[in-house]
Amino acid sequence: MKKLAVAIWRRTISIAILGAIMNACAFGGKASWKEEVLLNDGKKIILERSQTRGGRHEIGQDIPVNRHTVSFAVPGTGRTIKWESEFGLEIERSSLLPLALDVVGGVPYLVTTTAGCIAYNKWGRPNPPYVFFKFDGKVWQRIPLAEFPAEIKEANVAIGALTLRDERRLTGFSGPVPAEEVRKMNAETRNPLVLYLRVFAREPIKVGQTTDCAEMVYDGSGGWIGIGWFRDQPSYEACLQYCTRHKIATQHCPCGHFFKGGK
Repeated sequence: MKKLAVAIWRRTISIAILGAIMNACAFGGKASWKEEVLLNDGKKIILERSQTRGGRHEIGQDIPVNRHTVSFAVPGTGRTIKWESEFGLEIERSSLLPLALDVVGGVPYLVTTTAGCIAYNKWGRPNPPYVFFKFDGKVWQRIPLAEFPAEIKEANVAIGALTLRDERRLTGFSGPVPAEEVRKMNAETRNPLVLYLRVFAREPIKVGQTTDCAEMVYDGSGGWIGIGWFRDQPSYEACLQYCTRHKIATQHCPCGHFFKGGK
């Protein structure tokens, strides 16, 4: 009887520990703060930012960010505009990180970069590695580098994949984080491979943390496969068969890009 009681006790403790681990892996939190943003014309606006965390992660690691939101009032209009990015493997999740927000000729513009290799492939592997947006009065529209104002030259918001340590630093201010503090935080990233996140390149870069990512193809259901598996097939037909075997959606099957006669 005593042995049975001990066994039940051990099992109860194990279940409790497992439950705690699962909860730690699945749940996160939310952090919100304000940043003072220095615009290209010397004016300043207040940017409200927030990010939520959630999803599975290794014990001892930060819970990953699953959503990031920024909002601000357009100078001279009083109109508040919002931009949001969700993170995940699915192609419909943008997985973008803000680098700069500015206003030129009364029009808001946004510079972002991709959060990791999967996101870099989602957005067509841009080089220089930015995704530019212009607010057209209703929604944010992606625009090419050629249409992005030359006046916007460098990051003016806290950049990068913000860690819990970054969150604590940013939320530690009683009011908006001063623009000089934001600049200081960005300057502390001295790694030459991420200099392009601080000062925007206008020409393709040769070395970067994203441009070195392997090229991948979306399978249509949340998975990604290296492009070499398609390119190295002996024929167009064999490539199509590979797509079929691995249940890659027709619109994502890249065989037509590698073989003559493909569509």
